[in-house]
Amino acid sequence: MNEAGRFEAYDNDDNDDDNKPYDDSRHGDAHHKDQEGNGPADGNRAADGMNSSGDGDDQHPSTKPDPDRPPRIPLPRASVEDTGRPLPDAVARPAPLVLDHRVLKSLLGAWALAACSPQETAAVEEHLGGCGSCADEALRLREAVGLLHPAESLDLDPSLRARVLQGCLERRPPRIPVPAWATPYDAETARLDALLQDFGDAEWHAPVRLRWFRGDEPTSRRTTVAGVIAHLLTVDGLVAVALGLSDPMGEVAADRATPSGRTEAYWRASHYPPTRAVRAPWREQSHDLVRTVSFTGGGTGRLSVPYGDFELPLHDAMLDRAFETWVHAEDIADAVDYPYEPPSGSDLHHMVDLAARMLPTVLSARRQAGLASPPPGPQRHLVPAGEPGRSLRLEIEGSGGGEWLIPLDSPAAVGSAEHEVAHVALDGAEFCRLAAGHVPPEEAAAGQVGDRTAIRDVLFAAASLSRM
Repeated sequence: MNEAGRFEAYDNDDNDDDNKPYDDSRHGDAHHKDQEGNGPADGNRAADGMNSSGDGDDQHPSTKPDPDRPPRIPLPRASVEDTGRPLPDAVARPAPLVLDHRVLKSLLGAWALAACSPQETAAVEEHLGGCGSCADEALRLREAVGLLHPAESLDLDPSLRARVLQGCLERRPPRIPVPAWATPYDAETARLDALLQDFGDAEWHAPVRLRWFRGDEPTSRRTTVAGVIAHLLTVDGLVAVALGLSDPMGEVAADRATPSGRTEAYWRASHYPPTRAVRAPWREQSHDLVRTVSFTGGGTGRLSVPYGDFELPLHDAMLDRAFETWVHAEDIADAVDYPYEPPSGSDLHHMVDLAARMLPTVLSARRQAGLASPPPGPQRHLVPAGEPGRSLRLEIEGSGGGEWLIPLDSPAAVGSAEHEVAHVALDGAEFCRLAAGHVPPEEAAAGQVGDRTAIRDVLFAAASLSRM
């Protein structure tokens, strides 16, 4: 046989080994005969993994498995159900608790708070299916637990925006920074714009009632969400005109250059009630205001902004606009039944500080109009400018808190702890709502100590800060 034929015969060994005898001669010396000439040694065959028929050699071991040896590759594992063997015992479940009515009733509070073990929960719930009195008590407890977890606002924390901006500015300071006294306005207009973003026609025409105090009496004005944005647009226009920007009133002339006068004139000049179209000019104007005060630098903070009946420095006017933006954003959120959070603590503190600084002047004006009590006894004269006089300590608690000494006898006097005659404590957001005319003065103070007349005068003076 030639080489090709020999290799061809070898290649077919796997298929023909069962039908032909073992040919030891073609495997050379790998399987020598034993001394008696009886063929290959059994030990060598066992060591080489060969079966009794001799299939395979050292270089080409047999591929036919030995039935007496385990397979080199394990077979697939069979399911225990297919083997006919008994199934393993199931894990024994704990026996249900057997408790009397008194114990089960005592567990209702823990069950309502989801503090029972699984066995106790199962026992209580099984008992509730057959005991009407316990079922009623469990329902009341579950409702009470719901009150312990009030609904949270879907809005992000108001301070989140400030923290993100601060982190960005620490990495890369702005080429033209926004003045610190303008950041509350920037933040509050951005929050209100985010609230308005997804409003449909129904929300824009939702009724809103603007509330404020006139003298000692509460008053209100009915409008819509779009009307509120038109109001903010026209009053922000006072700051825009002071900065040399265009007046949003255009050719519309107001009888009085006050916030309410400008708003009423704008509303009257509209052929139709304001719609969502008012959002774009309001948003653009708010961006222009922040951009302008940033480019002109902090030196413009002392620029005077006329409000008709009074004037405010630009830095206080921007803070006033931030305060009114937040207050009217809450009005809008209430109209559409949407939660709205107060400003961040730092911004709220600046708003409280502005109102506290304005209180002595408002208190003096109310005294001249006969709406506030004159100083008692021998102190019926005004305290000289810069001198200490009777004072009320205004303590603001919570976010944006602090303490302010409010001079009572003269706007030019200095608050003095030695001359303190009264102490009032309020929450920060509650005080701002009082200053916005949304809270009656009689219901505002959380704590009052000292001269009741002075406390009443200051609380009503705070409510008199409100306007449309």
